[in-house]
Amino acid sequence: MLSDNSQSWKIKLLYDGECPLCLREVKFLQKRDAGRGIVAFVDIAADDYQGENNGGIDFKTAMGRIHAVLLDGSVIKNVEVFRRVYEELGMGWLYAVTKLPIISALADALYSIWADWRLPLTGRPNLDIILQQRTSHLGCNTENRCRLTENESS
Repeated sequence: MLSDNSQSWKIKLLYDGECPLCLREVKFLQKRDAGRGIVAFVDIAADDYQGENNGGIDFKTAMGRIHAVLLDGSVIKNVEVFRRVYEELGMGWLYAVTKLPIISALADALYSIWADWRLPLTGRPNLDIILQQRTSHLGCNTENRCRLTENESS
């Protein structure tokens, strides 16, 4: 996860680092950012992800829809995230058409369908199972419970 100590970023993109399609998009955007730090890329799947440092967006909320945090602390989501990130990287023309009222409504509807089906389409379990797995995994890492349980069972 990228820290934002320098505050050089203009937009902080929250993405699912375990989603293969999301990773493909992020890698493309990172190449376009070319190390300039315009976009802070924050992997919500990282063990150290903290919603309070990212616009108050908790893991479950972030998994449901794409979010970004602006410099003023405001949070945007859905297609607006792509519009803003692409604009910041000088490629706003790619999403410019989605600002038109009819196209905007269509783009938002299509994104909503994609967001609802993203996990099964990428071969992943549903959100409830992912949340259970994350809670279990983080519980093992932070409370040393799993190691103790293994030792106790020996």
